[in-house]
Amino acid sequence: MAVLTEEQVMLREMASSWAVEQSPVTAFRRLRDSTEGLQRGFSKDHYRQMAEMGWAGILVPEEYGGSSFGYLGLGLVLEQVAQTLTASPLMLTAGVGVSALMLGGNTHQREQWLPAIVAGEVIVALAVDEGSRHHPERIECQASVCEGGWSLSGRKAFVLEGGIADVLLVAARTEQGVEVFWVPAVTEGVIRHDRHMADSRNCAEIELRQVVLPEEARLAELPGEQLLQRLLDCARAGAAAEMLGMATQAFAVTLDYLKTREQFDEIIARFQALQHRMANLYGEIELMRSAVEAALSAIESDDDDASLLVSLAKATACDTLNLMTREMVQLHGGIGMTDEHDAGFYLKRARVLEAAWGNASFHRDRFARLCDY
Repeated sequence: MAVLTEEQVMLREMASSWAVEQSPVTAFRRLRDSTEGLQRGFSKDHYRQMAEMGWAGILVPEEYGGSSFGYLGLGLVLEQVAQTLTASPLMLTAGVGVSALMLGGNTHQREQWLPAIVAGEVIVALAVDEGSRHHPERIECQASVCEGGWSLSGRKAFVLEGGIADVLLVAARTEQGVEVFWVPAVTEGVIRHDRHMADSRNCAEIELRQVVLPEEARLAELPGEQLLQRLLDCARAGAAAEMLGMATQAFAVTLDYLKTREQFDEIIARFQALQHRMANLYGEIELMRSAVEAALSAIESDDDDASLLVSLAKATACDTLNLMTREMVQLHGGIGMTDEHDAGFYLKRARVLEAAWGNASFHRDRFARLCDY
């Protein structure tokens, strides 16, 4: 596991305290059943609080109003807030959006957008996939040169936070290859169709009908395909950090239940078969933690093996959280199958994150290819 600095420990504890006190699972339940939840998929008030605590600027350099605290620091926050299923665009905006500007944007773009992201005024979404499965090599959205810039045409499927994003990071194919474009959502020709997801979070299908953009909309400071892979790895590692938080909390909730539930005049936590199952789950979660923290640290240090470690972390996170949420429902018995219990929330969110930016099978295959197997 990663050795945390004193500042990182303080950041993690602050995030944990805020999540428990201000954004418990009951808050997510209220949001799901509210008009705001149906329309936005997250609480504007909660995200404003996150921005005020500086979390939206964790990756942003101090010159733009951020704290430059690194991707591991962001991962620690994502892990803690995911434990209570806090719905927010933090990962895509503060992680992927900021990374896009720092890696591919120019000075003018950074000066224009980074302070707004730090203040919580801008939400960013990543629009890559065009089918039902993650396949970044199959991008058919076209970007052609036009007078004064670029014209984009195509369709993007299952864009998480896409329905409420202020900016879309769109991967499109040019004559030179795939490039990433910074597309304000209010641009003429951008059409969004809401998609209802199992986890009650915001998602949309995006249509791009001859969307005309200036030349600088192409994030050109890094080669397009390299930039896209870097951004996808940021999204994958961030999702894995959220999955780690969910698995940890699901384990804790299930263990507490086993310690109080009686069957045959006995606390069921004393049954050896259940002890073995929980011990196995604990071991799997600790392995998951090591993989996720290694991936976050590799991104932060720009390690040559970062992509390898990210795929290892995402595959491990998918398998472990899938197992943990299934066991959570089963070990709670009948109550675990009801909407009144929180187990279903963890299971539904888990299935969405498993599919996001590559499931376990995708990343096992990618890991093998990166190792030249």
